[in-house]
Amino acid sequence: MDPRLGTAVLVVVGIPAVIVGYIYATEVALRAVAERSRGRIRPWLWLLPALLFLIVFLVWPTILTILRSFQGTIAGNWVGLANFAWFFGNADALISVRNSALWVVFLTLITVGLGLLIAVLVDRVRYETIAKSIIFVPLAISMTAAGVIWRFMFEYQSPGLPQTGTLDAIVTFFGFKPISWLQLDTLALNTIFLIIVMAWMWTGFAMVILSAALKGISPELLEAARVDGATETQVFRRIVFPLLLPTIAVVSTTIVITALKAFDIVWVMTGGNFGTDVVASQMIKESFRFNEFGRGSALAVVLLIAIIPIMLVNINRFRAQEAIR
Repeated sequence: MDPRLGTAVLVVVGIPAVIVGYIYATEVALRAVAERSRGRIRPWLWLLPALLFLIVFLVWPTILTILRSFQGTIAGNWVGLANFAWFFGNADALISVRNSALWVVFLTLITVGLGLLIAVLVDRVRYETIAKSIIFVPLAISMTAAGVIWRFMFEYQSPGLPQTGTLDAIVTFFGFKPISWLQLDTLALNTIFLIIVMAWMWTGFAMVILSAALKGISPELLEAARVDGATETQVFRRIVFPLLLPTIAVVSTTIVITALKAFDIVWVMTGGNFGTDVVASQMIKESFRFNEFGRGSALAVVLLIAIIPIMLVNINRFRAQEAIR
């Protein structure tokens, strides 16, 4: 029998059995506790497995990564801030920071901007559900698959050869020379093309969230503004957009975090070559290609530090919205 089949059966049957067994065991254990105390203890017992997973697979590795960032190539060889000094003095690392900043700015602008535009437009058509479904579909594709799809879109062949890439086929059809899209390092254009791929995926997410917020605006309020003589542009600028700002902020911070974590598309489409590295791809290269785990850990710490403030802003916004409710 294929050993993978046994593993699959173990996962499908064993994990649910363990969960049911744990729940049953906690309920049996709670019988030995005073009834007035069960309500306080039960939630912690139910949360215990998740907390253990969180500690083992997130908290503890994070602590080890921070410690490793102060060590050299060999574990235990403490080098202080040398890895961070290398980061701020290395040209490739600084290029990755520049590209990550481009991802944050342009991915957020494109995704949120298009998501808002589409949400407003499809709100006025009969086939709203169909349009939203089509636009949301790319988000269901893995980033690796999206990278493969768009790599064929950007595929380049030398002039005179049949162009297998969609974009170059269009360009040569109109009599122009084929363009090596993913090697255009001038003004970081190849990075912008990679960002477009991610925007293609995440615009549907922004559209759905903003569309839900848009439908939460009172129709009576909008109709009153129109009766008072406001144009559609004025209604959007002075009523709709201000009311959508809290949701736009939440969507924007989510996209910013996604941009900072960008890796799959870069790695699949360019491998970080031609000046397209981001912090995450540079981290993988330093750790597993050059065996510089200290430098790779330093890059991971820098990425963590960049993400934490944005996460805190998002959490505070959620808490403020819950307080209003």
